[in-house]
Order: sequence, then C-alpha cells, then structure tokens
Amino acid sequence: MSEQGGSPDEAGTHEFERVSTSTVYSGAILALRLDQVVMPGGHVAQREVVEKYGAVAVVAVDDDGDLVLIDQYRHPIGRRLLELPAGLLDEPGESPLAAAQRELAEETGLAAERWSVLVEMALSPGFTDEALRIYLATGLSETHRPPPEMEEADLRVLRLPVDEAVRAALSGEIENATAVAGVLALAAVRDRGIRPRPAETPWPGMPTDFLERKSAGNGKG
Repeated sequence: MSEQGGSPDEAGTHEFERVSTSTVYSGAILALRLDQVVMPGGHVAQREVVEKYGAVAVVAVDDDGDLVLIDQYRHPIGRRLLELPAGLLDEPGESPLAAAQRELAEETGLAAERWSVLVEMALSPGFTDEALRIYLATGLSETHRPPPEMEEADLRVLRLPVDEAVRAALSGEIENATAVAGVLALAAVRDRGIRPRPAETPWPGMPTDFLERKSAGNGKG
C-alpha cells in the first residue's frame, strides 16, 4: 500500500486504529482529547476530538398542525435563536426517549401522546462525536413545567404553522441547525407520506464517551 492509500480497489477498507490518546481538557459539557491515529500507508496523525453528551430534540406538532418552537438566548453567539425544545443526554441510564419527554415538559410545559423518531444527525464529525436524535411528538397536552433556571428563565414558547416554519428555515430566520433539520424533515414526512421510525428504535450512533467519562469521575489526564 502506498502513502496515497493503495489501489482504488482497497479504498474504504483501512482500519483507522487509535494507538494513543491524551485528555487536554474535561469540563462541564465537553472534553478535548488528542488521538494518535494510523492513516492509510502507516503514517500516524494527530486528531483533535471534542467529546460531548448526546442530545435530543423534539418536533412537537399540535392538533392544529402548528409546530412548537422556543426562542432562547445562546451565549456563544450572543443572541436569541428560534429552536426546537432540546437537551442533553447527561443523566446516566436515561433513555433518549425519556430525555426528550423530560425536555419537552421542562421547556414548554407540554407532554405528547405519540412519539416517533424523525431524524438523526452527526453534527460536526470532522472534530466532535456530538450527535443528535430528533423526535416527532403529537397529541400534545399541558403538563407540569418545573420552574425554569438560567437562560431558560428567559425562554419564550411560540407556535408556527409548518409551512411558515419551512419558509423561516429557508429564509434564514430559523438558523439553528437542529431546528432547520427538524423542520425540513417534518415537511418531508408530511408531504411524502413517509412513516417515521418507532420511538424505541436503537440508536447506534449515540455518543457515550463523555457521559462515561463524567460518570467515572475522570478529569484532566
């Protein structure tokens, strides 16, 4: 095999073995590690990897066909964004579905009778294992909402017709990546008659490294 990765027939067969790793930083919601990885041809290259919790989001549609959105401040970009109700898989042993149900209640005061898997995303696989599952929730009803804290104390809940949400996503009014994906996936399901997957469908791509790190109490290494 040459340094360029060998013949075309061999492409897609290399095992990218991690020969060593070190942790540069481990914080509240992410860790940064440096991996040494064997490339095609035998060269060992360094790759920076940001570990993060997995996440869930909810496309909640009411009986009138309106989509439930939240307007929330995001400090890294210094402004509010229209988003889907969403949150982290940061509770050991909690299923993604249970986390989605919890987040919907905490952020909107709503529960849903019917749940299904709408779409999954590897959010930025060039440098992070962060991944997201978006659920579709219908049959909405009011439920207990715990007192909001931090940024969520300023969170605003609103509803948009699906077609208006699609327009907002395509015009740049909705720019949160999760919300854009969820809105367009919802429109595709609705318009093409696609049946979403069952809510308990396994999720092989769910990240677990950071949750395991936090559960084990590991710090900077």
